[in-house]
Amino acid sequence: MKNKKRTVTAKQHAAGWIYLAPATLLIAVMSFWPIIQAIITSFKTGSSANMQWAEPIIYNYKRMFQDQLFLRSVGNTFLYLLVEVPIMLVLAMLLAQILNNKDLKFKGFFRTCVFLPCATSLVSYSLIFKSLFATQGLMNSILIKLGILETNYNFLGNAASAKAIIIIALIWRWTGYNMVFFLAGLQNIEYSVYEAAKIDGANSWQTFWRITVPLLKPTIVMTAIMSINGTLQLFDESVNLTNGGPANSTITMSHYVYNNSFGTGVANFGYASAMAFFIFILVAVLSAINMKVGDKRD
Repeated sequence: MKNKKRTVTAKQHAAGWIYLAPATLLIAVMSFWPIIQAIITSFKTGSSANMQWAEPIIYNYKRMFQDQLFLRSVGNTFLYLLVEVPIMLVLAMLLAQILNNKDLKFKGFFRTCVFLPCATSLVSYSLIFKSLFATQGLMNSILIKLGILETNYNFLGNAASAKAIIIIALIWRWTGYNMVFFLAGLQNIEYSVYEAAKIDGANSWQTFWRITVPLLKPTIVMTAIMSINGTLQLFDESVNLTNGGPANSTITMSHYVYNNSFGTGVANFGYASAMAFFIFILVAVLSAINMKVGDKRD
C-alpha cells in the first residue's frame, strides 16, 4: 500500500514538473539568460561589433560614478520616487477608503473614473500632458484667464516646473492602479471589526489608523515595492514628456541607459549594461528593505 502511495506521489510530482517545464524554460531563456549576458557585457568595452574585456575589468562601473550626467539622472529618479510614491499611495488609500463606503451611490462609476487613467497608453498620456502644459496649451490659457499669469509660461522649458509636471503625470496615471489593490484589501476586512470599534467609542480617525492601516500592511508593502520598482525604471515620461530636458535636467536612469544604447548614435552597450545592472541592484536592495520593514512576524 505504501509503495502505491509513493508511486502516485511520484507521478504527481513528475506531472507538476512537466507542466512547469515550458514556463520555466521560457523564463530562463527570456529573462535570466539576458540578465546573465548583460552582466557579462557590463565588463566589456567597444562597439557592438567589436567588444572586448575592459581594462581594468570594472572600468564601466568606475566611469559610471564619475559621470556627472548619470549622477544627475540618479538624483532626478530618486526625487520623483521620494515625492511621487508617498503622495500616490496616500491618495490611493484615501480614495479606496471613500469608494469602499457601502452607502456610497454609483460606486462602480466612480471606481471606473479613478482607474481609467491606467487604461491610457503611456505614450498617449505623456503626449496629452505635453500638449496641456505647452506654451500655447490649455493650462496657460486657463491661468491667464484666471489672472494668475500675465503671459504664457514655458512649463516644460523650466527645470523645476518640468519635474513637477512629470510627478503630477505619474500621480494621475498610477493612483487608480494602486487604489484597486487597496480596495481589494479593504473588502477583505470584516465590517464587524469597524462596528465593534464604533461601539467601543473609536472615531473615524482612530479607526483608520488603528484598524485599517495595520490590516492593510501587506497591501501597503506590495504597492510600495511595485511603485518603487516602477519609478526606478521610469522611462516613458522622461522620453515623451520632456525628452530629458531642459538641458538633461529631468532625465531618468533608464532614459540615460537608452541614450547610451540606441539614442545617441553610439551603441555603447558595455556602459549601458553596467548602468542597467546598477538599477537592478537598486531595485533589489530597496525591495528587500521594504519587505524587511513591512514584515513584523516573529
